[in-house]
Amino acid sequence: MHRGRTYDHESVQEFWQYRWNQEDVYELEDLEDPLYVLGMFPYTSGNLHMGHVRNYAITDAYARFKRMQGHEVLHPMGWDAFGLPAENAAHERATDPQSWTDSCIARMREEMETMGFGYDWSREITTSEPDYYRWNQQFFREFYKEGLVDYRGAEVNWCPDCETVLADAQVVDPPADVDLDPGTEGVCWRCDTPVETRELDQWFFTITDYAEELLTGLNDLDGWPDSVTEMQRNWIGKREGAQVAFEVGGYGPVEVFTARPETIHGATYLAVGPGHDLARELAGEDATVAEYVETDEERETAGIPTGRTATNPATGEEIPVYVAAYVLDDVGTGAVMGVPGHNERDHEFATAMDLPVRQVVEPASGSADLDREAYTGEGELLDSGAYTGRSTEAARSEIVDDLDAAEPDTQYRLRDWLISRQRYWGTPIPIVHCEECGPVLVPEDDLPIELPEFVQTRGNPLDEATDWTETTCPECGGPAERETDTMDTFVDSSWYFLRFLSPDREDVPFDPDLANELLPVDVYVGGKEHAVLHLLYIRFFARALADIGLLEHREPVDRLVNQGTVLHGGRKMSDTEGNAIAPHEYGAETTRLFVLSAAHPNRDFDWAAKDVGEAYDLQQGIYSLVYEYAEGIQLADRDGPAERYLDRELDRAVAAATEDYDSFRIHQAIDEIRRLTRLLGRYRAYDTPDAETYRAGLKTLLRLLAPVAPYLAEECWNMLQADRLIVETDWPTPASDIEAYDRERTLVTTVRDDVRDIVETAGIDDPERVELVVAPDWKYTAYETAREADEESIVSAVMSDETVRQHGEAAESYAQSLQREGLEPILSRATEQAELERASWLLEDEFDAAVEVREASDADDELAARAEPGRPAIYIS
Repeated sequence: MHRGRTYDHESVQEFWQYRWNQEDVYELEDLEDPLYVLGMFPYTSGNLHMGHVRNYAITDAYARFKRMQGHEVLHPMGWDAFGLPAENAAHERATDPQSWTDSCIARMREEMETMGFGYDWSREITTSEPDYYRWNQQFFREFYKEGLVDYRGAEVNWCPDCETVLADAQVVDPPADVDLDPGTEGVCWRCDTPVETRELDQWFFTITDYAEELLTGLNDLDGWPDSVTEMQRNWIGKREGAQVAFEVGGYGPVEVFTARPETIHGATYLAVGPGHDLARELAGEDATVAEYVETDEERETAGIPTGRTATNPATGEEIPVYVAAYVLDDVGTGAVMGVPGHNERDHEFATAMDLPVRQVVEPASGSADLDREAYTGEGELLDSGAYTGRSTEAARSEIVDDLDAAEPDTQYRLRDWLISRQRYWGTPIPIVHCEECGPVLVPEDDLPIELPEFVQTRGNPLDEATDWTETTCPECGGPAERETDTMDTFVDSSWYFLRFLSPDREDVPFDPDLANELLPVDVYVGGKEHAVLHLLYIRFFARALADIGLLEHREPVDRLVNQGTVLHGGRKMSDTEGNAIAPHEYGAETTRLFVLSAAHPNRDFDWAAKDVGEAYDLQQGIYSLVYEYAEGIQLADRDGPAERYLDRELDRAVAAATEDYDSFRIHQAIDEIRRLTRLLGRYRAYDTPDAETYRAGLKTLLRLLAPVAPYLAEECWNMLQADRLIVETDWPTPASDIEAYDRERTLVTTVRDDVRDIVETAGIDDPERVELVVAPDWKYTAYETAREADEESIVSAVMSDETVRQHGEAAESYAQSLQREGLEPILSRATEQAELERASWLLEDEFDAAVEVREASDADDELAARAEPGRPAIYIS
């Protein structure tokens, strides 16, 4: 292979891909006890974008690092291939979703290989293949039998011209020449027809059955970011309170849920949502109510009076009943007791409808201005009958206990998972509809129900595929029709991590023994935008699978890593924003190095050409060092301070980078690579390098580099004629004990800065000699004593030590100087002196001066007196 003086990954990537594949370095045959490292698999959108690259570069770097540490690593990849975007793209290109999806997969896989991502491709899965989605259908069957599936009405977007349901994303803003009726959300993306709302019977997974367990389980997810667990808590939205029955004249009891039953004496109206049974009953009697209930447009008023009254069970007072749009049918009971004095939305409604606002809670301090806003805090009850004077907290449970019409209740914001999609490109739901038997499950032996051939139609292609839809009922044998809804694509991604364990099994969706042994996933990397849908659904699926006996683990992921967004010009990089940069524009490894070095994985960062250039320069600098060595440079056999310093710095770099990779501080690991590259270049220029030290430095540098720039590391490793492939090489370990690499580095940096300051301040143009004096032992003893002592007793604690006290006024003065907060840890005196001696060559090289490191006992008394732990005295002549 011809090598030039400049590194070009394109000239070597094909060769190293071939070698890696030939030796199956990423393939795991026996899953004995691997580390399971997984990036959220991509939707087959057409091409890899920079968000994909960042996600998979992070995951790949960690997997490679762990593999070099000796772990067996399971690192698979597959394709989230069903869904609306593929159907839309196929429509726009006059093709079918399968062909479009297949072309996307081929293109994206090639791009992944170009980027050097090390996947076990023998485990590749595609969710749109029948051998995958048949198990979606099997899970549906099992969930149905377990009582986790419901069939009921729900509202959808409907295009009357295309005669099809539209996803929210397919409802778009109208063209400039189209006027919409007030309240109409938008037009159909295909034909610009104003979109209507219809109610259709649809399928749900009853995830609400697990609301409490999903909530409490968050407490055990120590490896998840707090921001994600908090988002899930809010999404589940647990509220504890009470259900209270208000008797409505001529109708009967209406149940309301309230989180603050102690404010019931302040209720001045009752409101029900437009979908409530009472509202619908009244609509049949009152045209005005009917118009308000049935309108799909923006309602002109906040609510409408019904002429009915309800009895407040706490006071016996008759209060008016309203139908109000702000009362949501799917939240709580679809009815509220209006307490405008102490609820913000009730206050807003009461103000709009000119209803009385009654204060029943007095703040503990200050006063409430209820004319301006509701007071929603705690306090003492007013005008609340026998409870007046009681604290709100105490009265909360007392009122519920005392009222026959009230009982404790817990409500959740979480709603059941609507899985029905009126689309072609998805998993067919395994149900047939029979006039005699109703909805009937398709027998297991008839799975998979495969999609029929795609035909471009105005509506849902499945509705038009009569040969496919017309079937017989499995129960009575009579005529039946297949369900033409398909499943939400989140079903596909809710268990794919299990299929990776045994992708070729035809008898089961996954090997249960393997799943029970290898789960939870050790590390899962993906964007925070999936916090409350995908990540909630995989937690639900794990529990449901456990309850039907297929899985033991109820939490599927141990450690979650969120990657931030790639910005360009302050905006998210995307094709729709017109600011996207293709990963190949700057080369695979330049892109990898940049996206990994730009920021901590969980932080957003802005793409900047200058910073990309620095990543390019780094890889060229590393290549240049190795290339020159391989071409032959003069080497020596020596063991001076420079060699000892470099040996020590190699250990420090390994210790630091190991911590950084383990903690996903990959940007800091690259800082270590950059630091070591500069140091090796400086050592190379300082004097004739020691052969063993320099080669060890290059090998360490390449092994630290291998997780983030695999082509470059492999090529340079080969140039060194090192053993094996670097991808199969062991991770380096420090050759010596590192007391504290950060303190050693801080010491050297501080001393070099101090010497520069003295040279500049004193105007020394050509220093001949630099003397560094290390503090005496007693000062180290005093410092450590002060660190452990209470702040108020530092001086007495320090002076209680005989070895310190014998230094008299000097000791007391030093003890006084230590009376401050936050004394940082220091090196031992021996370690400090040894490090200064090792680092002396850096000062010699920078200032072209002789450097001598002395103990305090061997130095001038005045100089020795100025020396302190971590800050040696400095004399320059």
